[in-house]
Amino acid sequence: MTSLISVIMPYYKKKQFVKKSIESVLNQTYSNFEIIIIYDDTDIEDLNYINEIKKIDKRIKIIQNEKNVGAGYSRNIGISESRGDYIAFLDCDDCWHKEKLFKQLKFMQENKILFSFTSYEIINSNDEIVKYRTAQKKIEFNDLLKDCNIGLSTVMLKKYIINEKCKFPNLKTKEDLVLWLKLSKNIHLYGIDIPLMQWRKLNDSLSSSIFQKLKDGFSVYKNFLGFNSLKSLFYLIILSINYLKKN
Repeated sequence: MTSLISVIMPYYKKKQFVKKSIESVLNQTYSNFEIIIIYDDTDIEDLNYINEIKKIDKRIKIIQNEKNVGAGYSRNIGISESRGDYIAFLDCDDCWHKEKLFKQLKFMQENKILFSFTSYEIINSNDEIVKYRTAQKKIEFNDLLKDCNIGLSTVMLKKYIINEKCKFPNLKTKEDLVLWLKLSKNIHLYGIDIPLMQWRKLNDSLSSSIFQKLKDGFSVYKNFLGFNSLKSLFYLIILSINYLKKN
């Protein structure tokens, strides 16, 4: 278990939480990793703050976008600059448990798995656990059409399965669902039922915008999967119902 893991962290207006997120990586029991922060903001003050954090550890690298391109495209940039055999994703307001990388990498290598995700806790802005999400043992394409139960900041995958035809699309939300759907056509997505991540639910985040979610959700089916409008609306309704059930 000596593989290099590249941790991809897109940054946009998360100054309140980013240091804690980075520290959750630096505190991992598995130490062979690099942290790639893709700075997708225009606030120089925040950039100066992150540059100060960078001085803590030489494994931290910062890439500054020339303009705001969104989280999905920023992750693509980070992946293209990464050196690891494995890619792990972490949003700058989420946190990992200290054995996340060790346990997940061991699971993947022992079982020859290309893509894995884990259970996770949902926390608020005060770090209080408010809910819990259980990872299914295995998720396939037809499962994802109806419900996305994969926490992005729990995902680890082999780098080579990401390519020009299979990467994050240009969406404000649901960009991860599109990629998982593409990947699930060719490989199995395996879950680990251990809570190894804390996902921070913030009311002012893009992921909390109902209108944006509906718009992007329809686009997932219509534009990226090529479904007709009626079929796209059908799956969007099912996706929305399952989302409401969980929340």
